[in-house]
Amino acid sequence: MRALLALLLLVTPAAAQEWRPERPVTIINPYATGSSTDAIARALAEAFSPDLGQTVVVVSRDGASGVVGMRSLAAAAPDGLTLAFSPLVPLVVQPHLVRNTGLGPEAVSPVCNVTENILGVMVRADSPWKTLPEMVSAARQRPLTYGSPGPNSAPFLGVHRIQVAAGGQWTHAPFRGDAASLTEVLAGRLDFAAIVVASGVPMARAGQTRLIAVFSERRHPEFPDVPTAREQGVDALQPSYAALFAPRGVPAPILDRLQLACERAMQSEGFRLIAQRWGVVPDFRPRAELATRLAGEYAAIGRTLRELGVTPE
Repeated sequence: MRALLALLLLVTPAAAQEWRPERPVTIINPYATGSSTDAIARALAEAFSPDLGQTVVVVSRDGASGVVGMRSLAAAAPDGLTLAFSPLVPLVVQPHLVRNTGLGPEAVSPVCNVTENILGVMVRADSPWKTLPEMVSAARQRPLTYGSPGPNSAPFLGVHRIQVAAGGQWTHAPFRGDAASLTEVLAGRLDFAAIVVASGVPMARAGQTRLIAVFSERRHPEFPDVPTAREQGVDALQPSYAALFAPRGVPAPILDRLQLACERAMQSEGFRLIAQRWGVVPDFRPRAELATRLAGEYAAIGRTLRELGVTPE
């Protein structure tokens, strides 16, 4: 009997037992402190701590549109103790723009998709345009100026898709983040802002701005009466997601345990309240599905940037 038990112990892999971290876990936020990305990362960390039985801390390592933080993740030990919560941009956009980032779908291990960062077009509350077709009609008469988080950012690509689908003249002004372009819209120096809709929720709630379209396949729950671009007859789809990642090479049982912790965290009341406060749309997807999405987005963005004549610098 003892020999049988010993044999079973030998053939049962240790990794099959539930993984628990032996030291504190770090979640990297590759964007600015105080952003919606930072807030969601902290909501995940708060739920992870009791689930994993270890302190989980969030550190901000922003710069280069998320590249700095995600390169830190890629260089970390593959032990499950270092994670990053980030939009897909540093992995699917930046490698097409900058040579030798060391990033891309193969540089990380997907853990789970967490949110959809629904993108959209926001105008000042007193703007004459109530719909996207009205704005497009105006852009056919004169150039419209707009702000986005930067050239080839996801919101910028959304406006590019409007131009491809419906024509018009569009003059771009890049900004660092969404808040600056929204401020310029309020001041009347820009016609509209192309943004992550969550960034504009406070201004819209205050009656200062108005959302007229989103680039998602679904409406933003904060603005259920605002149709998508496609619903308004303009085929401008530009999805944007944010997810939890680990370094490449983390063993599958650890990734499975982290995925479970992520799913549980997103079901918590604390996470729900933070997502609602920031106007963020929860969108849990398991790591296998996230890996497929990551590869698909990388290929699609590459095609779009080539259409724009963009080559890596």
